Amino acid sequence: MGSLSGKNAVVTGSTSGIGLAYARAFAAAGANVVINGFGTPEDIEKERAKIEQEFKVKAIYSPADMTKPAEIAGMIALGETTFGSVDILVNNAGIQFVSPIEEFPIEKWDQIIAINLSSAFHAIRAAVPGMKKKGWGRIINTASAHSLVASPFKSAYVSAKHGIAGLTKTVALEVATHKITCNCISPGYVWTPLVEKQIPDTMKARNLTREQVINDVLLDAQPTKEFVTSEQVAALALFLCSDDAAQITGTNLSIDGGWTAA
Repeated sequence: MGSLSGKNAVVTGSTSGIGLAYARAFAAAGANVVINGFGTPEDIEKERAKIEQEFKVKAIYSPADMTKPAEIAGMIALGETTFGSVDILVNNAGIQFVSPIEEFPIEKWDQIIAINLSSAFHAIRAAVPGMKKKGWGRIINTASAHSLVASPFKSAYVSAKHGIAGLTKTVALEVATHKITCNCISPGYVWTPLVEKQIPDTMKARNLTREQVINDVLLDAQPTKEFVTSEQVAALALFLCSDDAAQITGTNLSIDGGWTAA
């Protein structure tokens, strides 16, 4: 029996990257999972079916749009009606946009705040009553090294991630006596589609080659000079779901190759 046998998890933004690694790690530990995110129906179905086949758990897909509060609440309700409960909630959906502030498109600001910050509020708001009823829960928010420090040209993202860190602390205090923990994980640069997609924009914004962006911009921040892996982030999330982590709550856990130590 896996350590999460009988538990059910909802992971937003889990069709690729860190989110998919979370979903697979929970499934490997025996949890049923609701995955959510962008992608072609074929790609999503492939990942969903693979989770079921490899880990012998149930996996369902919610197409909930993370800019729409009613759909986010619907995703939590789907998890509860399908599996009986949502015991683990991981708010991981995120997008990025890189631009000087005076040129930053207003609709991009609104979209990043909605997807990277407000969606976590809506999901937590919907999931907490069920967790309280059950007397157990784990809420994990994917923050970022940018929840602790800033980089230029990422005003919306840095603001949203600082917001996630504050939301995490507040929720942790509110649910502290219900055997529910709420923490955020702050990865540095993880090699994911989100990071890969930023490279051309950063090349343009800073007038650099691809290699220069990888070595002088991305890995410049990380003293280890290595990318964090999605699997390493997922392993930390898995630990946070364990009984050994029952007294870890309201924390911001960095996994960033030393970036925020400086």
